Amino acid sequence: MTTVALKDVTKVFQDGTVAVDRINLDVNGGEFMVLLGPSGCGKSTVLRMVAGLEDPTAGAVLLDGELANDLSPRDRKVAMVFQDFALYPHMTVGDNIAFPLRLAKVDPLPRGERVADVASALGIGDVLGRKPSQLSGGQRQRVAMGRAIVRRPGLFLMDEPLSNLDSGLRAELRAEISGLTRELGVTTIYVTHDQAEALTMADRVAIMRKGVLQDVGTPTQVYGRPATLYVAAFLGSPRMNLLEASVYVHLDRYVALNLGDQSLYLPWDDIRSRVVAHYHGERIVVGMRAEALTPVAPDTPGHVLQGRIRYLEHHGHESLAFLDIGATAIVVDEMSGPAEGAGGGQRGLRRFGQVMQRFTGRSGDAEEASTEQAQGGNNRNSVLNDPGRHHRRPAELAVRLAPYPAVSSGHPLAVSVRMDALHFFDERGDRIDVGWR
Repeated sequence: MTTVALKDVTKVFQDGTVAVDRINLDVNGGEFMVLLGPSGCGKSTVLRMVAGLEDPTAGAVLLDGELANDLSPRDRKVAMVFQDFALYPHMTVGDNIAFPLRLAKVDPLPRGERVADVASALGIGDVLGRKPSQLSGGQRQRVAMGRAIVRRPGLFLMDEPLSNLDSGLRAELRAEISGLTRELGVTTIYVTHDQAEALTMADRVAIMRKGVLQDVGTPTQVYGRPATLYVAAFLGSPRMNLLEASVYVHLDRYVALNLGDQSLYLPWDDIRSRVVAHYHGERIVVGMRAEALTPVAPDTPGHVLQGRIRYLEHHGHESLAFLDIGATAIVVDEMSGPAEGAGGGQRGLRRFGQVMQRFTGRSGDAEEASTEQAQGGNNRNSVLNDPGRHHRRPAELAVRLAPYPAVSSGHPLAVSVRMDALHFFDERGDRIDVGWR
């Protein structure tokens, strides 16, 4: 089982594009690591540098603790599965799977036995005589997997291998892939933009944005304790509700989180109140997922928010209601703005007003930006202090309801908030770590 370590790895292309920016990542032997992020975030470039198909501009790629920067791809003992299958159309399935063994000059008898074993394990033993054009998409993907497995590599590299398949087949194959790689005990690095794949397949997930590593952890950790505002917004369906809140401390009583027209209150004996209290008189971002909100009667005591339904989405097994509660939403653009990572790199998230410029067509006020820069640099790194404040979007609080509920747009709705499930972020987009799980 191969271990992989990336040490301050950077990749800058000839046109000056920084595809990967000082990434540090360790992959343990036998681990299934998923690189997750939107298209263009640098995850495939990382995979290609591990495979030896791209040379890092700076930093070190270590395989089993040994520097591999100068090793050719064939000397790295890795097998790569691509998005487009990359099968030889003139060869049969059996010949495609056996091709790496032919290059390695494995004798025909053991070669045939290994091909038969792999094909049987993948459920394609009955199509060994067919050409790729005679196969379904799922079968072609299994052939590509078989060609990689038959080499018995120490490291699997998979670049969005399921993205060309329909949703039903993707669900079937991701279970097969994760089960097979664990059965073989092979270290696997898997690239995807699909969070469902990442959260269901991975031992650990590494989330990237604009070439910068944002967070690394088990699926439970990155979903339950996202390191940055970007990770919080990226993971989950529906997306986490991110609301601007003003913090006011009532000493020895509670910490008030003012969400526009309404407030939530952290009791003083709550461990989180002592940390959030450091932001007295300031604004932070409060995150709450749909599962933390429960519809209740309007007069229910406790931590309750009142609103009116803006619109409904029906998904068959459930409906989603989007409430106007008089609060302000914080929007995180996946690709625009400076990237930032947990513990390093640039820390600023693009301000909400700058994000809205893409939709409103406003170019911004250069004079106001210059004035702001002269008055203080910290505001430039804030998701809360933006020049487009008059175009800020009202929050639409996503709440899960029963399928096809007896309510419609415009109806009032009250929701109880699980206070232990709240997430807190500062104005730079970093998690306010309150030591709470």
